[in-house]
Amino acid sequence: MLYAVIMAGGSGTRFWPASRTLRPKQLLALSGQRTMIQSTSDRLAGLVPPQRQLIVTNKILVDPIAEQLPTHPAENLIGEPAKRDTAPCIGLAAALIAHQDPDAIMAVMPSDHVIGTDEQFCSAISAAERLVIDDPERIVTFGIKPTYPAESFGYIQRGPAIESGGPDAGASGVKAYQVDQFREKPNQETATRYLQSGDFYWNSGIFLWRASVILEAIKANQPAMYSHIQTIADAIGSPDYDKVLEKEFCAIEGTSIDYAVMESYSNVAVIEAPFQWDDVGSWQSLGRLHEADADGNTVVGEHLGIDTTGSIIFGEPGHTIVTIGVEDLIVVQTKDATLVAPKSAEERVREAVKRLNESGRTDCL
Repeated sequence: MLYAVIMAGGSGTRFWPASRTLRPKQLLALSGQRTMIQSTSDRLAGLVPPQRQLIVTNKILVDPIAEQLPTHPAENLIGEPAKRDTAPCIGLAAALIAHQDPDAIMAVMPSDHVIGTDEQFCSAISAAERLVIDDPERIVTFGIKPTYPAESFGYIQRGPAIESGGPDAGASGVKAYQVDQFREKPNQETATRYLQSGDFYWNSGIFLWRASVILEAIKANQPAMYSHIQTIADAIGSPDYDKVLEKEFCAIEGTSIDYAVMESYSNVAVIEAPFQWDDVGSWQSLGRLHEADADGNTVVGEHLGIDTTGSIIFGEPGHTIVTIGVEDLIVVQTKDATLVAPKSAEERVREAVKRLNESGRTDCL
């Protein structure tokens, strides 16, 4: 049976001041009326009902997420007691799913990507499921065909095409390849070479595998991590579960699933994503998600611009932002904080969050 794991533990600091400790990026509506986590869950509705969707998040976000996803069973909202990166997150989810269904297949994805269309996404997930049914030891990931030489993404180098996945796999239009190797985030020159070769994809961070297989892979490559996860699994259903989860999960040395498993696992397939994808990494992402006005401004909210060009304007309902004689700015207004910065300095938003925290201004965080 197919399950889905939605990873929702990120803090989204690059989207401050809209993103806050109890309302990070994945709980914001940045690309439509629904929040990012709601859209991620909605996207799966035709394949995986809420009863088989697990949301793994920071324990302080369990209640806010429950408010946004009221149809999800409370036991499916998993609060991590500490931030430990994607490998422990996935291992914990796999252990919980395997406890329910030892033969389960699980799709894993972040909660804060914008993907279209839902039909194309579900078609790709179904194709990946067929690949795993065809070869139970196979791990499947999804690669995004690069459109520019990005330095901020990891890359996947593809190998030979896979001509399997069931009799209707070809009809779905989904292309699958053996993975040659994973590559770390490159410099500009290397990224340009990747783009020109045509054999590289951006690493989307979306995966599909059998729960038992990913647990065995973690055991083989990260035995200490696996030991803690297994101890948690042994306590499932017991009165001591919460105490064991707290102790054992906090003892894990965090690392990414790419480093822990993907880079060394020999049987990995990559599907060339047939869907549109954006990881919505910073405020300038809004320029890709919303149509710009005649002056090149991306506006979410109420705005009056006079001689204003190329800017990102984001405001809360009922508040009008007026800009005069500016260009290439990011302006974000919330009820208790306002951000004004040149677009070229958007990476320094994290610095602002750090300084506010160091100065005790947690009321703004």
